[in-house]
Amino acid sequence: MITENNLSENEENKNFTPESSEVSSEDVTSKNEKAHEEEHENDEEQEETQLSLADTLKEMEKIINTPNAGEDFKKFNHLKEKASHYIHDEVEDKKHEYIDAGNAPENFSYEHPSQARFSALVNIFREKHDTFQKGQEEEQKKNLEHRQNIIERLKNLYTNSEPGTNLFKSIREIKEDWSKAGQVAKSEFKILNNNYFHHLNQFYQMLDLNKEFLEQEYSHNLEKRQHIIERAKQLEQEPVIQKALNELQYLHKLWKEEAEPVAEEFREKTWEEFKEISNKIHERKSELSAAIETEQNENLEKKNQIIAEIKKLSEPSENPNHNYWQNAIKKVEEFRSEFLKTGSVPRKLSNQNWNDFKTTLRGFNTTKNTYYKSLKGSQQANLEEKLKLIQTAKDNQNNEEWDIAVPLFKKLQEDWKKVGHVPKSMTNKIWDEFRDACNAFFNNYREKSNASTDNWKENYKNKKALLDELKTVTDEEGSIERIEAIKTAWNNIGKVPRDKISINTEFNKTLREKLKLNKINELELKEEGLSENQLTDKARKIKNQISDLEAEIVKLENNLAFFKNPSRENPLLKETFESIEEKKAHLETLKQNLHSIIAGE
Repeated sequence: MITENNLSENEENKNFTPESSEVSSEDVTSKNEKAHEEEHENDEEQEETQLSLADTLKEMEKIINTPNAGEDFKKFNHLKEKASHYIHDEVEDKKHEYIDAGNAPENFSYEHPSQARFSALVNIFREKHDTFQKGQEEEQKKNLEHRQNIIERLKNLYTNSEPGTNLFKSIREIKEDWSKAGQVAKSEFKILNNNYFHHLNQFYQMLDLNKEFLEQEYSHNLEKRQHIIERAKQLEQEPVIQKALNELQYLHKLWKEEAEPVAEEFREKTWEEFKEISNKIHERKSELSAAIETEQNENLEKKNQIIAEIKKLSEPSENPNHNYWQNAIKKVEEFRSEFLKTGSVPRKLSNQNWNDFKTTLRGFNTTKNTYYKSLKGSQQANLEEKLKLIQTAKDNQNNEEWDIAVPLFKKLQEDWKKVGHVPKSMTNKIWDEFRDACNAFFNNYREKSNASTDNWKENYKNKKALLDELKTVTDEEGSIERIEAIKTAWNNIGKVPRDKISINTEFNKTLREKLKLNKINELELKEEGLSENQLTDKARKIKNQISDLEAEIVKLENNLAFFKNPSRENPLLKETFESIEEKKAHLETLKQNLHSIIAGE
């Protein structure tokens, strides 16, 4: 065994000491690593600013579903703050609209539709992060014990080595184990690291530093340094600057942990060469900054254009009607989604741009709300006009002077269509009253008129007029009532000439298109004048659809049974609960329609 007593005075002076130029390289490396981490975080922040609320929640859920979700604390926390900001802003918008409508602020109450999902994701992540932290602590304890054992092996190598021990192989294994050992707590690392390098220094000082060993050790590490320098030179030509910066950070880590020591004449020389290349690569950060600045300026221009478009919608050149505002609301929602999807803008203009956007949205909502407030006055006048038509219809529903009464009721129906919208709470009530009075008259007219005197040509003319009217129906408010009136009038018209019978097929085809446009099932229509066969056929169709809906509801409820304690608060089950409720509501409507048919109502 080679012992410390065999060392010569000159050889001791040549021993490797870590407190040389390598200390400065470690300091610089540490600073570089910190800078790269900040750049990487800024990069992620830039990407995340482009996410909408829905996308942000999806990203949070994606993190939760990863195997080691708890380690992405910074990213999740940033997404959490972003989602919270979105929800807060949207609640504030709702509150602003509520107050603009003339309501008292203290009466405002609103639960954001994404709040429950957001809270659930935060709670789940908190549990996973706690579990991750506990696992990290346990892992760090094991790593601490492992590193302490490595230090003991190193200490024993220069104090208790057996004769014939291959020191070169042993120190290489120890250094390899140390580089691969896992992380320990920050509070332990500095002392532990200093202890390791202290004993490593003691090992080199005690050795009889024969030239062969020194040459092997120094040559091996010098070769590593040269490889690192060559790779760094290649990074100067890397077109993606962020990729070059990330790999440079890794090269600094290798330099610090695996490429020391080297002979004294190469220490400063290799380090200066590596540092110079690193500085050149860092200078290229200006390219990245310029690209980001260009993109952000383009985003600012897009967002300002969106704001300008919303302002145009808020200031129509002509007197806007209900259709204008409904279309404007859809366009503004599209603009809002586009604004949120557009990437970040220059930081110094970010707050101003966001405030301009929110102010413009509020201005649009205020103008829209003002229009609908003014609309309430005209709706009241329309209501009074329709009530007069209802009274006239009721007064004449038993009138059997057909030459006078039939044109009167046709005119009443035409006048009804011409009158504008009424308050929504009264729409169905007054329509049912008017329809019942008209149906009572036409049923009486049909029963007491001689079927043989039916004017088939006149019937075709009336049906053609109804078909043309049906084709003009849109999806605006009151369209369903128009469809029901047209269908009822159609049922009350008699036969048509055989060569014109195709009008029935065309009418049914057009009817299906308009029902689809207004998102209503034909079986849900309120219609009168159906024959007994038609009523029987409609009842059969409703029964079949009821059976299908009940089977779908049972299937969905059975699926929920596979979950332990299924709850609407679970983001994964929310859509299922909503689907069940929609189908049950539709089922109830169909059952009521079937009951009305069976009861002859």
